Amino acid sequence: MEKRQLGKTGLSVSKAGFGVLTIGYSQLNLPLLEGGKIVRHALERGINFLDTAQYYKTYDYIREALKGTNYEPVIASKCLDLSYEEMKAAIEEARVKMDRDVIEVFLLHEVREGDDFLNREGAWEYLNEAKAKGLVKAIGVSTHHVDVTMKMADIKECDVVFPLINIKSLGIRKGKTEGTKEEMEEAISKCISKDKGVFLMKAFGGGHLTFTYQEALNYAFGIPGISSVMIGFGSEKEVDQIFDYMENRMEKDFNPDVSGKRVFIDQGDCEGCGACVLRCPNHAIYFNEAGLAEVDSEKCLTCGYCAPVCKVRASL
Repeated sequence: MEKRQLGKTGLSVSKAGFGVLTIGYSQLNLPLLEGGKIVRHALERGINFLDTAQYYKTYDYIREALKGTNYEPVIASKCLDLSYEEMKAAIEEARVKMDRDVIEVFLLHEVREGDDFLNREGAWEYLNEAKAKGLVKAIGVSTHHVDVTMKMADIKECDVVFPLINIKSLGIRKGKTEGTKEEMEEAISKCISKDKGVFLMKAFGGGHLTFTYQEALNYAFGIPGISSVMIGFGSEKEVDQIFDYMENRMEKDFNPDVSGKRVFIDQGDCEGCGACVLRCPNHAIYFNEAGLAEVDSEKCLTCGYCAPVCKVRASL
């Protein structure tokens, strides 16, 4: 698969990357050997860029996939925490659990509007220190926000930006309101003009755009200057499909079947605590008339972030 430079990091990454969230416990929850086999299949086929996060709890799959091989993928991980000590612990956890001396890319996870970046000053300080020590090679942020993406272009220490964008603008935020793909394109362009490495998430809008699979991919891969697009594979067949697409072997009317992909909240289990409402990055969960949490499927990105914070496992 074609490799591209990730900004000025010196890292060469595959045009399509593997978003490992999909095989983890908040989505498919595959057995370790099965999930590891899918990751290894992607590596064998030439995908060398893996996206994970402390929050995803998918490090074991990557370690399993690399066991007994000579593959040296570019791994990007992320941490939601705010403080210096928490970020230090997160990087050490990634190194130990994936059996890696160096994590190539480490990001502040899901930076939001307002003062969120400033509130993570301690975590950002340690990211810079970890880079200076050689524990990571590049640092930056992941975000759904136009304003955050734009801001990162002017942060000298930021090497990499991982924004959300897709052809229908699903999930894009700007401050406390919805953003557009055109606004995110402008922010991405500014980052690239400042030599930031940019790779993209949610090209399918959390599954809502897979009925226009090729159109969605054409749009994401066509954004000028980006290095890679992360795709959540759930099987070896899905890995093979992206190669069919990229090598122009895919039938023009092909669209994968994801009709069963939904997030819902069991009203019999929900206690109305609101943890999922607060956690949802796209404001897709609300309180219904009974005071229980409910999902707006039109806004839901099926990211699975709600599931881990539900103490009664009502989010499925």
